[in-house]
Amino acid sequence: MTNQSAVAVDASAKPNLGLLPTWNLGDLYPALDSPVLKRDLEAADAEATTFQTRWRGRLAEEAALPGGGGLIEAIKAYEALEDRLGRLISYAGLVYAGDTSSPANAKFYGDIQARVTDISARVLFFGLELNRIEDAVMEAALAANPQLAHYRPWIADLRLERPFQLEDRIEELFLEKAVTGPASWNRLFDETMTGLRFKVRGDDLSIEETLNLLQEDDKALRQEAAEALASVFSANLRLFSLITNTLAKDKEISDRWRGFTDIADSRHLANRVEREVVDALAAAVREAYPSISHRYYRLKAGWLGQEALDHWDRNAPLPGMERRPIGWDEARETVMTAYAGFSPRMAEIAGHFFDRNWIDAGVRPGKSPGAFAHPTVPSAHPYVLLNYLGKPRDVMTLAHELGHGVHQVLAARQGPLMAPTPLTLAETASVFGEMLTFRSLLEKTPDPQQRRFLIASKVEDMINTVIRQIAFYNFERALHTERREGELTSERIGQIWVETQGESLGPSVRLQPGYETFWAYIPHFIHSPFYVYAYAFGDCLVNSLYAVYLQSDEGFAERYLTMLEAGGTKHHTELLAPFGLDATDPGFWHRGLSVISGLIDELEALEA
Repeated sequence: MTNQSAVAVDASAKPNLGLLPTWNLGDLYPALDSPVLKRDLEAADAEATTFQTRWRGRLAEEAALPGGGGLIEAIKAYEALEDRLGRLISYAGLVYAGDTSSPANAKFYGDIQARVTDISARVLFFGLELNRIEDAVMEAALAANPQLAHYRPWIADLRLERPFQLEDRIEELFLEKAVTGPASWNRLFDETMTGLRFKVRGDDLSIEETLNLLQEDDKALRQEAAEALASVFSANLRLFSLITNTLAKDKEISDRWRGFTDIADSRHLANRVEREVVDALAAAVREAYPSISHRYYRLKAGWLGQEALDHWDRNAPLPGMERRPIGWDEARETVMTAYAGFSPRMAEIAGHFFDRNWIDAGVRPGKSPGAFAHPTVPSAHPYVLLNYLGKPRDVMTLAHELGHGVHQVLAARQGPLMAPTPLTLAETASVFGEMLTFRSLLEKTPDPQQRRFLIASKVEDMINTVIRQIAFYNFERALHTERREGELTSERIGQIWVETQGESLGPSVRLQPGYETFWAYIPHFIHSPFYVYAYAFGDCLVNSLYAVYLQSDEGFAERYLTMLEAGGTKHHTELLAPFGLDATDPGFWHRGLSVISGLIDELEALEA
């Protein structure tokens, strides 16, 4: 066990992790002031104007002609423009994520965002007009033209939006106002959060560094970090409350105009998942709180020699657990070995991220916190951002984001319109990457004590992915529901937070003063309301998927990669059918949750 007094000397001490990679964005554009980027902006502008002049008001007429007339020409032109615009905004977003504190980066991102939005507004009519074509006419065109039929999944997907589509000018207004509306509030949140500094033992730390201290051995250090977080959040709570209230109201306005009946229906539509399926997931997870999180935290409190855990103890390492920092090369080898053991093709694709500088791993001032995999556009390739600090959790985060990355590479063959994957299934690929890595490590760990540590770490990850995310979802539901009646004070938001999180954590976790502010730093609440249930969906699905893998004959890996290659062309029921799985089955979620409960059973048995 790490000497606690040694840890206390310097809370910000950086372990030697080896050479951490920085991404090369030159595959998108050489530089912010690149002539190539300028030419692409000008070309996109001209293409949008030409497209608008050529096709606006004519799509229904074209669709009625033999073989859909020029409809296929229009779709291909639109797709090419989407790829060009996607490349521009992806580059700007990644540059900004690399250093949100840079005024030049912020201006560049804001300017590109405004230009892309303006260009997109001119072609917004295309999807709206396509949706006004009568079903019989569209079906006849698709049946008569094989090239057009290739885009059937995209057209069918688009037509799901019809009931919520508004008049063209209103849609254009919504799109253009987003730059000064939600996008601006998102940017304010991001720049505020990356600019915050938390004083711990004399050091001014970023939010990533401070959150990282909650995984240290030293209880006093964890408490100090938690109190520093609470203090800074409290000092900025009026701003975070204003951002949250404003964005919740903005969403309510949009939902009301479009006719969504439930506060999360717009997310369900985007995820191409039925409300009933999500409701069943949320209910099953909530029902499992006592048998999973409550039971595990009771065990963990005992391991730490406490009657109950304080909230800063939740992610504390277990006594006797190896605490050495994991270097980058070891992390790479761990994940690549796990991927290769499942599928050499999957490992080959993952290897490109390391070999071709598609990863930005280091922690630095101004860099976006957390981690993500950005698909960019099919004509380029994805990029992965991490804040790697050498923790075991960071290795799993690498496995997670590479799962996304491999998925994005495979789905790219579907093209700009059909490559994007609903979040629920996107998170399946990432969580499966984590599961492969965990099982690979477990197989190589014969020592009972070390196996216990590994299993406990995995259970904690699963609780954070399933239980915690559904608790987040319940928090959002309560907040957005109440916001419809008027603004929520910071205190009221904190109350909802403590109620929903306390219910999920159970009696063995004490939520000390200050915890009521911790809702403020969760970026998903700001950037993508109700996104969070996708993690739980993915984890439970992966548990069931992995069980099939263990029992299957040869060919599972190929079927799995084929599922990922489908991108956004198939509904989750079609994708899961080859594995004998059905997420609409009420018992499906209980089976996934039983895997987590079974691991806790194993931990309890080790105590006997």
